[in-house]
Amino acid sequence: MNRVCDIVGIKYPIFQGAMAWIADHSLVAAVSNAGGLGIIAAGNAPVEWVEAEIKKCRQKTDKPFGVNVMLLSPYANEVAELIAKEQVAVVTTGAGNPSKYMELWQSQGIKVVPVVASVALAKRMEKYGADAVIAEGTEAGGHIGEVSTMVLIPQVVDALNIPVIAAGGIGDGRGFAASLMLGAEAVQVGTRFLLAKECTVHQNYKDKIITASDLDAVATGRSTGHPVRGIRNKMTREFLKLEKEGTPLEELEQLGSGALRAAVKDGDVINGSVMSGQIAGMLTKEQTAQEIINDYITELATISKKELINF
Repeated sequence: MNRVCDIVGIKYPIFQGAMAWIADHSLVAAVSNAGGLGIIAAGNAPVEWVEAEIKKCRQKTDKPFGVNVMLLSPYANEVAELIAKEQVAVVTTGAGNPSKYMELWQSQGIKVVPVVASVALAKRMEKYGADAVIAEGTEAGGHIGEVSTMVLIPQVVDALNIPVIAAGGIGDGRGFAASLMLGAEAVQVGTRFLLAKECTVHQNYKDKIITASDLDAVATGRSTGHPVRGIRNKMTREFLKLEKEGTPLEELEQLGSGALRAAVKDGDVINGSVMSGQIAGMLTKEQTAQEIINDYITELATISKKELINF
């Protein structure tokens, strides 16, 4: 029995990444109905929006789903309390330490699965009582750490007793199989679910992912200590140029302000932020969430039947 499936109550050990402005009830319900775990991205949205998304999601699925809390959000406290009130199956967290909310959530039977980018943070989360952790490598889209998935996963697995979910660069069944070989017990997928037919992101955004090459997912903001990975465009080139020139943080933040929403909602893939992982170069088509999950499982099964080593 897979520990992650058992803990969360899902059929397949596949989480959908929480992508701000993107992971709404439409995508989340589709992923959960397909046997994975859909996750609503609260981002910086007010609590009223999150509550409405939870209710809409429950109208579309009776399967478990989660909510991701961005702990730096000004609404984090309100969203944390809403999650407890609504007794959502799973909460994932990013950009901070969720320990002050863990007792509240777990008292309501909610499973807590923080996103981590280092062994130290993973160990701290286990100490505080996390049910599992999502160890995310730098190949991921959006806000990223420094360590690659290939290197991060085995070190986190060796350091913990709770299950580890691998994230970052897992674009197909081969990446899924590799993650399991490294000791992970599930995977989290973000960028590929951007191309789900149920995903409501602007078509320009999807097309930008589909036409991306292997070198098009670049990281900006390393000089600020908060790097973000997205598809190369006019905005990323300008950002990298200003970074190289030593532009003050305030000006860089102004350039990035509202850029993700502009790409997601308005389809501005020239001046907007088209957040994406490095797997973008692997992706060539839109599919339903069910087809995406079926591909992962079928490819994993095929690889598992192969004789991988023959000396």
